[in-house]
Order: sequence, then structure tokens, then C-alpha cells
Amino acid sequence: MKGKTSISSSSSRTGRLIGGYRNLILWKEARELTVLVYQLTEKFPKSEEYGLKIQMRKAAVSVMSQIAEGWLRRSKKQKLHYLEISEGSLLELESQGEVVKAVGYWSKRDYAKFDKQRARVAYLLYRYAKKIEK
Repeated sequence: MKGKTSISSSSSRTGRLIGGYRNLILWKEARELTVLVYQLTEKFPKSEEYGLKIQMRKAAVSVMSQIAEGWLRRSKKQKLHYLEISEGSLLELESQGEVVKAVGYWSKRDYAKFDKQRARVAYLLYRYAKKIEK
């Protein structure tokens, strides 16, 4: 009986470790940004199939992926390293959004929606990094 309990407890602990990043508000908001980027880049012309469309999607996925990867790291230094990579990907996405805005691929409303969610993720990412630094 004890063996079953410890296996069950161990499995439960492992499950929390692996999926725990999913409980972070930051990760959830980054996921929302990623979904939004996928939806909004569908509106791009066919000529952007291998240009801005793929670049923006990769950057958005990188933001949330680096948050998840950093979550499991034990040291502050490692956690902050992955958050810095996430911030870099978020800045890539921001600058790509500026190009999209300049060439008129999105409406003002679509761009505002994107920029609001991007800014929310940036703020939460900053706050999370500050929390880890303490």
C-alpha cells in the first residue's frame, strides 16, 4: 500500500512540475498573444506566407515557450536567462508589428488589439522577472 501511495504522490508531483507553468498568468497571457498572432496573420497576403507571417508566429511561440522552459529551471540566473530570451522574442514581435502597421496589413482595430495584448505580456514578463530577482 505504501508503494502505491508514494508512486501516486510522485506522479502527482511530477505532473505539477511539468504543467505548473500553465498556471502562470504570464504564460496564459502569452498563449493568448500567440493565438491572436496566428489569427491576425491569417489576414496577410499570400506573398507573406514565408515572410512576416512565419516570423511573427515563431516569435510569439518563442515568448510562451521560453517562459515555460524557464519555469522549470532551479537557479534564479537560469530562470532570468530564459525570461530574457522571451523578452527578446517579444521585442521582435513588437517590431514586426510596426512593419505590419506601416504596410497596412491590419486594420487599426486589429493592430490595437495586438499591441494591447503584447503590452500586457511585456508588463507581466517584467513583473515576473522582478519577482524572481528578489
